[in-house]
Amino acid sequence: MIGSLRGTVLERLPSAGRDESCALVEVGGVGYLVSVTPRTFAELEPGSAAFLYVHHHIREDAQTLFGFLHRDERATFQVLIATHGIGPALALAILGTHSPAVLVDIVAASDLGALTLVPGVGKKTAERLLVELRNRLSLPLLDQVPSADGGGGAKPSVVSDVREALAGLGYAPDEIREALRELPASGDASGLLRDALKMLGARRA
Repeated sequence: MIGSLRGTVLERLPSAGRDESCALVEVGGVGYLVSVTPRTFAELEPGSAAFLYVHHHIREDAQTLFGFLHRDERATFQVLIATHGIGPALALAILGTHSPAVLVDIVAASDLGALTLVPGVGKKTAERLLVELRNRLSLPLLDQVPSADGGGGAKPSVVSDVREALAGLGYAPDEIREALRELPASGDASGLLRDALKMLGARRA
């Protein structure tokens, strides 16, 4: 069972005709074809040294290596493919769209819109994935804005209103989640939205 590879990138093979993009990595004179996410694909420059955490996927009819730059990506990939309805291609697509930390936030916040950004994932599939992944991913205990009433978090409807307003203004899911985390502990939806816009505006300046 192959768990990692350290070697030289010989070439990058785009996904035309295949489900995933691949890199050919030479280790000790042997070339290993490794399927990777678009993000990893961009990092593996031909001729450069590379180290990849590997998931060795074995089926009756094939053996495939999936490579990741970070250990948490491989761990998340393994959680995903163990989830009903998620095969290796979809798992790579999910990680190619959202990092492991962002994916945890998405599931904790039940952010359907963010999941539907993954190619091939529609609303119904996203709803099912949220249910499946909630019990599998290591979710934070709290992923909501603190509230002034001491209840441990703002009402979900308030957070949802702010999230939808920011999305409607063109902010990306990652930006929205970061802004929601940093909001003050008091205020209604309109006040929280103003604070979020100030923070996002400062970051983009």
